[in-house]
Amino acid sequence: MPEMMLEIDGVTAGYGRSMVLFDVSASIPVGGGAAIMGHNGAGKTTLLRVAVGLIPVKSGKVLLDGEDVTNLAPNQRVKRGLGYVPQGQLSFTQMTTMENLQLITTVKSEIDEVLDTFPALTELLKRPAGLLSGGQRQQLAIARTLLTKPRLLILDEPTEGIQPNVVADIEQVIVDLTQRGDLTVLLVEQHVGFALRSTDTYYVLESGRITGSGAGGEGALDEVRLAMAV
Repeated sequence: MPEMMLEIDGVTAGYGRSMVLFDVSASIPVGGGAAIMGHNGAGKTTLLRVAVGLIPVKSGKVLLDGEDVTNLAPNQRVKRGLGYVPQGQLSFTQMTTMENLQLITTVKSEIDEVLDTFPALTELLKRPAGLLSGGQRQQLAIARTLLTKPRLLILDEPTEGIQPNVVADIEQVIVDLTQRGDLTVLLVEQHVGFALRSTDTYYVLESGRITGSGAGGEGALDEVRLAMAV
């Protein structure tokens, strides 16, 4: 059995008395990549927020690298190697691209490393983040999270509202990250083809329940579409 970076074990969770997830289980091995797919309202973002610690569970457990973190706060999970890029291409809009990066670290070699990953940002270092395109802000959000040196990177809809040419760039970065071996990637993604190309495991979530799972790759496209039709 491979060592697991993240285990969602029989989780039921939601908002107040309204449950969104029902007995959900999913496992992502160390150094692997997994995609959570499903229609709007299926509970995908809620599942990520449970993994991050932003939503408490009613029942079940969350394990990070074998440690039970179910009751740990988000900042404590970050200290244990979790990085989270939520929806919305979040940035500090009045600050320049470089200043956004320097909020995490001022070590030049570390900043240079993420700029090698996102070379398009190199020419935008002096530009306020609020003047970047959606795709550029998303690259900045991922770059800033990578500066925290996560062992598990969680991405929520990384291609939402982004121009197609930048989507291809982000897809390639995710593929490269999952192939590094020292970083596990979990993403929620509406574009099925993108998700399957970028990861090696998939889960389909519908109405708060897992309806399908298997190995990634474009060969799984029909299986995923069938699971999403349930």
